[in-house]
Amino acid sequence: MKKYLLVLLVSILVLTGCSSGSEKGNDKKIETLTVFFIPSRDSKEIIAKTEPLKGLIKTELAKDGYEVGNVNIQVSPNYEAAGEALDAGQAHIGFIPASTYAMYSQDGNIDVALAASRDGLNKDFVEAKEWNDGEATLPVEEQVTFYRSLIYAGTSAKGRELADKVNAGMKLTWDDLNSASWCHSNTTSSAGYVYPSLWLADQFEGKMISDLANKVEVTGYPDTAARLATGQCDVGVGYADIRRDFETNWTTEWNQENIWKQTDVIGVTDKIMNDTISISNKLVDADLKKALQRSFIEIAKTDEGKEAISIYNHTGYKEVTDADYDSSRKVLDMLKNKQ
Repeated sequence: MKKYLLVLLVSILVLTGCSSGSEKGNDKKIETLTVFFIPSRDSKEIIAKTEPLKGLIKTELAKDGYEVGNVNIQVSPNYEAAGEALDAGQAHIGFIPASTYAMYSQDGNIDVALAASRDGLNKDFVEAKEWNDGEATLPVEEQVTFYRSLIYAGTSAKGRELADKVNAGMKLTWDDLNSASWCHSNTTSSAGYVYPSLWLADQFEGKMISDLANKVEVTGYPDTAARLATGQCDVGVGYADIRRDFETNWTTEWNQENIWKQTDVIGVTDKIMNDTISISNKLVDADLKKALQRSFIEIAKTDEGKEAISIYNHTGYKEVTDADYDSSRKVLDMLKNKQ
């Protein structure tokens, strides 16, 4: 009798567990949906600019039957923190670069939902000096799924020396660059570290940012731009063209004259895959992922949505797969082997 009761109890527990899991899988009520953004712009600016996304996300997900109580938007202190939040199931959604996704997706806890599309630029040259005509880089209507990182020379005497050499058609040496002070972002930043490191490796027999004698890791691109303006760094790295976003700061905040004439491009990286909207597999199932994909694609078509995502220069989103980021993983493996 005891054995029979034990078997019966185990059966009830198993059936109850299955029933609970099934009900949870069908539950479309989300008390709080957490979204992480990376700090590629000022955190307060990101929070203010993306505020409309809260209502837009709730409205769009409701069309797929999801009832979202609250959308919690946070700006992570650095790129790694956003990846770690997704990996740990502390955030549903993360707006993260391709290299950050590639780094944190390898254990299967993170999946990519969408890739951003952006307006193209009227400049997209392989040769650095072709960027340096003193005129602003402007957006064009053509949508692109890639961008480049540029290596910038700032206002310091050393920065001007490097720029003059490039603009004269001369090739920079390792000694030229190693004697300069560099500003870079953290090691998972595609434009702020990874691809500039590969540019150095291609030019100088495998040497990377980690090999430079004088370098400082900054908190984000605003910090890079400010340090280039004030001469605290001779060289800075960032997306193309970072100068568009900080043209006003250059004159009003940092008391300089003209960012297009006081900076020059001294290096151009390979194409970089656009940012991702990634999701945590611990919090987002296949149905919710599909709903989020549709929602963000539709949000990007509205005027309010376009304004909100313009903080990252995103103009729309396209579905992609994890395999699209295999090349990014190869890049990270190369960097890992170097360190």
